[in-house]
Amino acid sequence: MAGPKPRIITLTKREGQGYGFYLRVEHGEEGHLIRALEMGGAAELAGLKDGDRIVRVNGTFVDILEHSQVADLVRKSGMSVTLHVLGEEAYKTAKANGVNLADTQSQSGQSQPTMNGVSAPAAKAKLCYLQKSSSGFGFSLKSTKGTKGIFMTEVMSGGEADQAGVKLDDRIVEINSENVESLSHDQIVQKVKATGDKVMLLLVDEDADRFFKGKGIRPSTAYATVKHLPHKPRIADMTKRADGYGFILKEVPKHAGHYIGEIDKGSPAERAGLKNMDRLVAVNGQETDNCRHEQVVEKISQQGNKCSLLVLDAETEKMYKLGGVSPLLYWEEMRGSPPSYPEHEAEATPAPAALAPADGDHKPKLCRLEKAAAGFGFHLNGIQGLHGQYIKEVVKDGAADRAGLEDDDIVVEVNGVNVEMSTHEEVVNLVRKSGDTLVLLVAERTAYDHLKARGIAITPQLLDKEPSADVPAPAYAQEDERKDTGSDNERPATPPAQTRSRSSSSSSSSSSSSSASSASDVSEDVKL
Repeated sequence: MAGPKPRIITLTKREGQGYGFYLRVEHGEEGHLIRALEMGGAAELAGLKDGDRIVRVNGTFVDILEHSQVADLVRKSGMSVTLHVLGEEAYKTAKANGVNLADTQSQSGQSQPTMNGVSAPAAKAKLCYLQKSSSGFGFSLKSTKGTKGIFMTEVMSGGEADQAGVKLDDRIVEINSENVESLSHDQIVQKVKATGDKVMLLLVDEDADRFFKGKGIRPSTAYATVKHLPHKPRIADMTKRADGYGFILKEVPKHAGHYIGEIDKGSPAERAGLKNMDRLVAVNGQETDNCRHEQVVEKISQQGNKCSLLVLDAETEKMYKLGGVSPLLYWEEMRGSPPSYPEHEAEATPAPAALAPADGDHKPKLCRLEKAAAGFGFHLNGIQGLHGQYIKEVVKDGAADRAGLEDDDIVVEVNGVNVEMSTHEEVVNLVRKSGDTLVLLVAERTAYDHLKARGIAITPQLLDKEPSADVPAPAYAQEDERKDTGSDNERPATPPAQTRSRSSSSSSSSSSSSSASSASDVSEDVKL
């Protein structure tokens, strides 16, 4: 029997955002399921459906992998991920007929993949940066009765607009990152005049406009090409020599971010085109703006003897900020394939064969708590809008204290379920469902940061011994059982120190005493 034809879908996201779906495994259901699609999210716009099964992640066949392994593949893919998916019926039919799904990769039912609902290479919006000359910007605006939108007209041949990529009848969507689709002709004219001598426009031509409207997608910079922009970020591909890459990473007073400095003459950094005071934006496609200095250094170090840096000079950064554009759009547009590294560095140091296990000072803790009359004796705290939970207000001589928990320990697993990407309410529910015995895998904050910076997954395998056989089976929280209680507290910033809203914390002493879910109810889901 011929194998089914998976859909190939590429999703992109912004830093701090998700792809808009839950990856889930359920008792009685085979495969890695797409659930709880966020309306208007990347996954929903791309055409993913509830019950779809993920077969491959970035080309890796995942149907035989553990749930946590698949979630990690998606998380570690950076700001975009390519999925091969099958509909629920097609997947179940294939499994029932013994089809080897690993052989279906070349049988794609689409000639081109889909990116957030747009066939790739897709009809794209475009970003155009104009600098006014003595004759102006070189275009006029028009509106047509019965047609919604303001359009470009009288685009002067060889003028500023023409050179910037503006075409006749392009529809204007944004001016300097502000959506102006609902404004009148006169209001948009005033907006353009108010920009001064520089303006960033987000435009759609007739084909792109028709496509976006047909898909119900609102054009934005997420769907735009940056190929017309005059100033470009730079990608520096480097191979390390025995003395390193030949630059330092520094922080500059009164300037946010991480900067390149002290570039050695003839070094890999100089050959790759790095300049003094370039701002580092990403390491191998992973954004660094929200990382501490030492975390960025670790990101570079853990790449072995090769790394690829995305950097901006001051002029390019100013232009990108004007349009509210992420420089990672340039990376995504330029890097459809793995980076091409120079191979001529004779003194390159060998890359480590594998990541070293956690050292003695940076190990997690596996803590087994037996509920007392006063509860487990700790509070669970989190920050609103961010993933990650931590321990607070450990009661002296209480169950948590006796088990080795300490204030500010970061919770990694609850009864064997990884909760690093779970919401506060989901983790609270897991604790409540644990009954009288609770097993937590936690890490002290510096240990957590150290392991994450080195790309080491925090699991019980990092301990000297495996958890005891009497550790209870995991109890999994369902979405409709979320609940909020408790008082306010704020977690110490784990990557960046910045002001954040706080979520309510929950005292374990008020947790219900309901028993853990039975095996027939077990499911697991991860928000992505």
